Amino acid sequence: MSHNVMDGRPRHTWIAPLIATVVTLPLAFFALVSSMLAPMACDSCSDADSDRFDSSFGPAWTVSCTGLVLALAVLIASWLCLRRRPAAAIVLAVAAPATVAVAWTAFMSLVDWP
Repeated sequence: MSHNVMDGRPRHTWIAPLIATVVTLPLAFFALVSSMLAPMACDSCSDADSDRFDSSFGPAWTVSCTGLVLALAVLIASWLCLRRRPAAAIVLAVAAPATVAVAWTAFMSLVDWP
């Protein structure tokens, strides 16, 4: 690992948050759009299927939105930790897209699909 001669800290730790930003933002956009379009899956459902879907969609939507906001917070934290805690910045950078994936998976599993 290359170090800065002046202060002994790694020089290229900004790459991890940059890659995380490039991966996380489109991934979060895809997760948000697919979650928003999910109610169209039940357009031609029976009343019973529609009721089951609607009752499960509300909590799943909350989980999805909370997970995406958390992923954005983790991504911002990875940039903020860059100077003082480079190791934490790298861990947070890896956690940001993983948080989106977990939120989307939780949404898909919580919805009672017809």
